Amino acid sequence: MTSALFTPLQLGPITLTNRIAVSPMCQYSAIDGSAGDWHKQHLSYLGYSGAGLVMLEATAIEPQGRITPGCLGLYCDENEKALQNVMHMARQFAPGVAFGIQLAHSGRKGSQPRPWDEPTPLSSEERWTTYAPSAIPFDEKWQAPKEMTEVDMERIENAYIEATKRAVRLGFEVIEIHAAHGYLLHEFLSNLSNKRKDQFGGSLDNRMRFPLQVVASCRKVIPSHIALGSRITGTDWVDGGITAAEACVFAKKLKELGCNYVCVSSGAIIPHVRIPVGPCYQVPFAEKVKNEAQITTRAVGMITEPCQAEHIIATKKADFIAIARGFLDDPRWGWHAADVLGAKVLCPEQYSRVRPPSWKSPIVLHEKHS
Repeated sequence: MTSALFTPLQLGPITLTNRIAVSPMCQYSAIDGSAGDWHKQHLSYLGYSGAGLVMLEATAIEPQGRITPGCLGLYCDENEKALQNVMHMARQFAPGVAFGIQLAHSGRKGSQPRPWDEPTPLSSEERWTTYAPSAIPFDEKWQAPKEMTEVDMERIENAYIEATKRAVRLGFEVIEIHAAHGYLLHEFLSNLSNKRKDQFGGSLDNRMRFPLQVVASCRKVIPSHIALGSRITGTDWVDGGITAAEACVFAKKLKELGCNYVCVSSGAIIPHVRIPVGPCYQVPFAEKVKNEAQITTRAVGMITEPCQAEHIIATKKADFIAIARGFLDDPRWGWHAADVLGAKVLCPEQYSRVRPPSWKSPIVLHEKHS
């Protein structure tokens, strides 16, 4: 039988060789937003991981949109040139693989230390002004953001447009707008962070207004040969927050604007929320959005085993899946999944001696008989 996970997927104007994506994963290793040597090895490695799509980490569209001082950016010529060098190297060793970039703004969750640094606020010299729909800090020890005026919205919308143009010049096959994980566009969408009384707050239509404006503006500058997607939230996991029904409405609107897919994640809009994390815990939200919004949907969240992923695709709960930590732990996850499911993936000739039938990897044999 043919593996459903390893069948091609038409993603708008492009075709992915299989249904596996490397999820965007922040590396916190940029210098003033510019990618460097770490990104060269990181993305080159993932480029021949067996995935059909490799997504770059959340990439800030302006300096104030970074989460930490080490976050990747695409807001100046230096950022663009550095990323061009990185992508030139990564693409050399990744035939047939599509690369995508996730454009983002951190909103009130910005101006923070890297995860491995001391958990203390940045110094006055390091920190920057953060922006949000309402002047509500993410947590009690976080700095209060500036409530955005329409002038701020125009500036940020233009920054998204300019970053999108840079992404187009860099040759990305996929451009994804980040509207989840408690960052700026998610902050507009959720009643938990958006307390505005104007046309951008209150009803769902009002709360969607700015995120949809951003997506519509980006769509206008993206050529027809590039796929556009968005990461959205399926639920805030708390009363008063975004519901799965609202996620479906938002996904329908995105489809109307020309989005080719959505990736359905959840949570992170407020701290200290108890989330029932477990295998495939977010897949039901992806399934609901896929069925009700009738849009190509990517599932994510604790998908770690090949048979899990195969089941999601074979039972049509989602159209493709994304894996994050699994690829960091096993950069050949796609190869091993293909072996378990009886499929084939491309790999560099230099590594052909570790592929069946040349060599039977013990880890693959163990998974086949588990």
